[in-house]
Amino acid sequence: MKTLTVIIERTENNYSAYIEGVDGVVVTGQSVKEIKRNIISAIDALKDECKEFGGEIPEELEGDYSLTFKMDVKSVLDFYSHVFTKSGLERITGINQKQLWHYASGNRTPRPEQALKLENALHDLGEELLAINL
Repeated sequence: MKTLTVIIERTENNYSAYIEGVDGVVVTGQSVKEIKRNIISAIDALKDECKEFGGEIPEELEGDYSLTFKMDVKSVLDFYSHVFTKSGLERITGINQKQLWHYASGNRTPRPEQALKLENALHDLGEELLAINL
């Protein structure tokens, strides 16, 4: 099964997303959940239109595939700014607050190692939270 990457980017008023390497699938939304829903609807609509009007379905969308979602650090920090404080992120990532502010403002782009450090910390937190039952 192939994996398609959906790139999510912050725009002025919301988020937009497209599938890397696939033309014709672009969506917007106010949340990641909405983006996921909209991208699936857009893929289905594109396939239906291709079938109805005799167009070619993009090769990447034929057969089995899974979707993975990717955001840049600035977009993630912006999207979750109402959930995570910079001090909280510092505690789980080891990245100091001043650096996190630079990344969030877009003044600096993190080195790949720093981005991976942030990603791993968020994934670890997610796994911890999934293990909790209330």
